[in-house]
Amino acid sequence: MPKLPIIHATRDVAHGRFQVEQVDLEFSNGVRRTYERLKGGGLGAVIIVPMLDDDTVLLIREYGGGVGRYELGLPKGRLDQDETAEQGANRELKEEVGYGARKLKILHNLSLSPSYMTHMAHVVLAQDLYPERLPGDEPEPPEVVPWKMSELHTLLGRDDVTEGRSIAALFMAREYLAGRFTRS
Repeated sequence: MPKLPIIHATRDVAHGRFQVEQVDLEFSNGVRRTYERLKGGGLGAVIIVPMLDDDTVLLIREYGGGVGRYELGLPKGRLDQDETAEQGANRELKEEVGYGARKLKILHNLSLSPSYMTHMAHVVLAQDLYPERLPGDEPEPPEVVPWKMSELHTLLGRDDVTEGRSIAALFMAREYLAGRFTRS
């Protein structure tokens, strides 16, 4: 494993909904660079893989302001104060999908873009679902779309499925459920 760079300085350069930070680094070969990165706010995030049954995942369709269209993906959200990842996942599931889960398992963590963002999200598998709805903060209720995990390969060809974390989390869950994935 390479030696981590020395951090000589950090400074905030922009504030607002997104915070930008500059980091002055020196690498083991003496090369110095200044990186800019988006700082994640809050206490972390979750992306939930809600399994209605052994082969049916519940996706949601909601508007993506960054891409300017409706996207099909997994429910996700930020953690609230004093919430564990499992508690936050169950709350978001109830708000966005209208189900709670009796069984929640953290499969792994995903970064959004580790080259320039600090944001990380816990991937949470939700099973043994039961109907329960909580009010959410979405401007409109997301459409819930059941999808067969055995047909996951057909999801990739869709123009409205582009969010990398959802795609990665779905494959992670599929491999875990098939007994081929364990976190090392």
